[in-house]
Amino acid sequence: MNTHQFINESFSIGIELPLDNDWSSTGQIKRQQENRPFGVPDMKEHASRIKLADKLGYRAAWVRDVPFYDPNFGDAAQVFEPFSYLGYLAGITENILLGTAAIVLPLRQPWLVRKSAATLQTLSHERLLLGVASGDRPIEYPLFDVNYPDRGKLFRQHVDILTGKKDAQLPTGVQILPEHQPIPLFVAGLAQQSPEWIGQHMQGWLAYPGTPIDHTERVKLWRNVAGSKPYVSFIHLDFIDDINAPIQRHRFGVKTGRNGLIKELTAMKAAGVNHIGLQFRRNERPIEETLEDISLSVLPEFHQ
Repeated sequence: MNTHQFINESFSIGIELPLDNDWSSTGQIKRQQENRPFGVPDMKEHASRIKLADKLGYRAAWVRDVPFYDPNFGDAAQVFEPFSYLGYLAGITENILLGTAAIVLPLRQPWLVRKSAATLQTLSHERLLLGVASGDRPIEYPLFDVNYPDRGKLFRQHVDILTGKKDAQLPTGVQILPEHQPIPLFVAGLAQQSPEWIGQHMQGWLAYPGTPIDHTERVKLWRNVAGSKPYVSFIHLDFIDDINAPIQRHRFGVKTGRNGLIKELTAMKAAGVNHIGLQFRRNERPIEETLEDISLSVLPEFHQ
């Protein structure tokens, strides 16, 4: 699958990195034993786990852009810099799409973001899903000498560069290599823009986690401004061994077994969601066991 095939797919399931369960009870004990701060995952098995996810047929792997670990925020995401990390993952995987959810545009030089994205898209054989955002951590902006209230304006300016609208600024003969058509942009949240602007300029929406009812209302808004463009969201999943375990909701996700997860994903699809990324940081079962179980019992219900 490539980026354009993903955009046209009706419903699919992926993963959100890190593939660690550092927020589970066992993960917390392990983290304390290893003297890692809260929110800093164990990345020792990250390569073998992404290879497994690729082999098992998960559609996409999403990474977040967190420039600095802030203990007050308490989440280091997948630790590594997104473009560098996805370049590495592109070299050890074959089929899984590689998504950013999302690059904080106001904190990055936009011409270099464009070059990084074109490089990754070329070397991964068109597997990049480029999510962008305006960011939400005020502590980071002064460190980059960026004015936090200006992030919405900067976001729009940087999108113009990513989409080629500012190429006339380049001196005659100057170009960005590797040459590549503008990469479809997915946006996290509204990035300080109006829904109408987002619907016009973005090719997909990365919506914050919620219940199927939450997504029904958000999808309606998205369809009004963006038509059939993809709507993507995420579930923080604790996938338990009891196949008939009822759905128990927690912040950003659910605790349930096989049948409950199928029910939840079916409701997401009915709400109009096109893709769900599963995050396992709350998951009590071993990650490898969970990935394999879902691939055998859940993915076939939704993937062609």
